[in-house]
Amino acid sequence: MAQTPSSAWLDVSIPLSSAMPHYPGDPVPEIKRVRALEEGADANVTHLSLSAHAGTHVDAPVHFFSGRAGIDELPLDATMGRARVVHVPGDGQVRAEALRVHDPKPGEKLLLRTRNSDRRWWELPFQESFIGLTREAADFLAERQVGCVGVDYLSVAGFHEDSPAVHRTLLDAGIWIIEGLYLGEAAPGDYELVCLPLRVAGSDGAPARALLRPWTRG
Repeated sequence: MAQTPSSAWLDVSIPLSSAMPHYPGDPVPEIKRVRALEEGADANVTHLSLSAHAGTHVDAPVHFFSGRAGIDELPLDATMGRARVVHVPGDGQVRAEALRVHDPKPGEKLLLRTRNSDRRWWELPFQESFIGLTREAADFLAERQVGCVGVDYLSVAGFHEDSPAVHRTLLDAGIWIIEGLYLGEAAPGDYELVCLPLRVAGSDGAPARALLRPWTRG
């Protein structure tokens, strides 16, 4: 008989704030209170101005392919359900051989914990030296037909890699991309994942809240 999953959810998304780092060239995030009770307003109201790719977010195929699916067309099971956290050690970019040892399976949701998660990166300025995937690693995941890949910084591709090529390889293979996770408290293993981006019509991406809890089902 299948067991009931533990109720101990782990939040692996980062808090949105005006001070968080953003990818160079993207709009600077601005989150401010525009109406306040202490100033005589009848309610507190906050204004948000930020990229669809700010903080923890999900990329849609239309991010790199005109006419393809927007974030509002995300299949709910693409970023929900059983997922596996794997640790990828080292200071270099994630290469195919580092993923091969984990033997990714078709349809699998794979979350990559790297040295990015050794610190609270969202409290620091943008780091060009962050760890991401190389083109060959993206090719490998596409060959393995994984269903989703999640990474622990603002882009799935390393800053000095061919970012458009890495994204296109994954998205064209039907792999949904979660970026901006914090996996510092997630031990390697199987989890139940809930990651739902905002349902923004036709958007190339959207901020998301991402949660994990240990997978205990049979």
